[in-house]
Amino acid sequence: MRRPVALRLHAALATLAVAAATGVVLSMPEAAAAAGGATGYATQNGGTTGGAGGRTVRATTGTQIHEALCGRASSSTPITIEVEGTINHGNTTKVSGDSCSTAADKIELKQISNVTIVGVGSGAVFDQLGIHIRESSNIIIQNVTVRNVKKSGSPTSNGGDAIGMESDVRNVWVDHTTLEASGGESEGYDGLFDMKDNTQYVTLSYSTLRNSGRGGLIGSSESDRSNGYVTFHHNLYENIDSRAPLLRGGIAHMYNNHYKSLNESGINSRAGAKAKVDNNYFEDSKDVLGTFYTDQAGFWQVSGNIYDNVTWSEPEGDDNPAGPDPQSNTTVSIPYPYTLDDASCVPGVVSSTAGANKGLKVSDGNCTPQTPDPTDPTPDPTDPTPDPTDPPTGTNLSIGAGSDGSSKADGTSYGDVRDGDPSTYWSPDGTTGSVSVKWGDATTVSKINIREAAGSEGTIGSYRVVNHDTGAVLASGSGAGVITFPAVSLEKITFQITGASGTPKVAEFETYAG
Repeated sequence: MRRPVALRLHAALATLAVAAATGVVLSMPEAAAAAGGATGYATQNGGTTGGAGGRTVRATTGTQIHEALCGRASSSTPITIEVEGTINHGNTTKVSGDSCSTAADKIELKQISNVTIVGVGSGAVFDQLGIHIRESSNIIIQNVTVRNVKKSGSPTSNGGDAIGMESDVRNVWVDHTTLEASGGESEGYDGLFDMKDNTQYVTLSYSTLRNSGRGGLIGSSESDRSNGYVTFHHNLYENIDSRAPLLRGGIAHMYNNHYKSLNESGINSRAGAKAKVDNNYFEDSKDVLGTFYTDQAGFWQVSGNIYDNVTWSEPEGDDNPAGPDPQSNTTVSIPYPYTLDDASCVPGVVSSTAGANKGLKVSDGNCTPQTPDPTDPTPDPTDPTPDPTDPPTGTNLSIGAGSDGSSKADGTSYGDVRDGDPSTYWSPDGTTGSVSVKWGDATTVSKINIREAAGSEGTIGSYRVVNHDTGAVLASGSGAGVITFPAVSLEKITFQITGASGTPKVAEFETYAG
């Protein structure tokens, strides 16, 4: 049995939340890039770049956000949506289109890829309206506040989750956000940051999660163990009853977070999950690490943490706290580089950096907040109208070339990707595979265009472009379309599909010199 939610808000906290939501933003998306881009597990599986390289539009309503998504040439056309103002049920409607699948009661990022949503100007507040990511990849959400999303009462949105991810989601970076509620389940709220049903390669960084019964979960049940590879760093969890987070199966890395006033339990590793817990600061909290509310144990590797006024329960039944002297009971290998701030300075660093409207400040790994370079140029935003991708100019070098690749699906041909006919296509024997274009002599290439067959747009997820002659990776990312890289002379170039939401159909693999 889950313990009843004990959290109740104070009026002063609610006032502070409103004040924070209306702060001033001095930075733009380029400032985040100057600070180093995605971190943690979001850098794996091809990386997370969001709408980089695409058009930038401005939106002041939820309907305009949906219009921007639906106005793209395809569901994978990169786009950055700059959001300013309050987004709520009153200004959010369903919009239809071939490149989107939206709903009126949430911001719907469904069956799409290569999108950045970033708060600008006087701030972006999603009020009682959650952000739902489903069957999507390569998504960035940055510098926004999401508050008071309910699953019961009125109005309801997104199952009560501030940000919720489910069903084959890959590569999401959520950064410098404020996620908050006004109570627990009995008041109509659910989780602030939930991942389930095969969600992987996610990072939550420099964010504030507060005033909620549930911080978030990874896995919806003990049997939902297909999620994981999630990083949480430099976040503030404050006045949370439990699930900071709840981890069922999979691997999570928590470092340099400040946990304050965890009322019932904190990091709940269960059902075979593994948590690497490095240099965090736990304060004025209870049972901050362990396996709780289940007899299916999880595991943890701990180092460098500070436990300041933390109380621990005695192990009993389904509750097995890791303290009062937490020790590692597993080892976790982390595949990406990271630098740890000393735990003693975490409260100060997190206070200066975490949450929306903090100027996108980050830590330098030496306990000193850094402000991104404000001189970076900012692209001019445009209205959210259709954005057909400009086709490459020049000669398509693939016409008349050769081609080969990995195992192909029945009824498809490698030659169909270089015949200039978009009605024919090649598919791998499965959801991943590679196809190559080759010449008899060295040929200079600096740009390719991957065109998906009609009806399959957006299927291709993560990819790599490889110089087959040397094995060098020329480019990586998510989604089909135009891909550029420094000019290279080669005899064979390969497009490797490393992730997809179904069976990809590559109609044309065009190559260009410039």
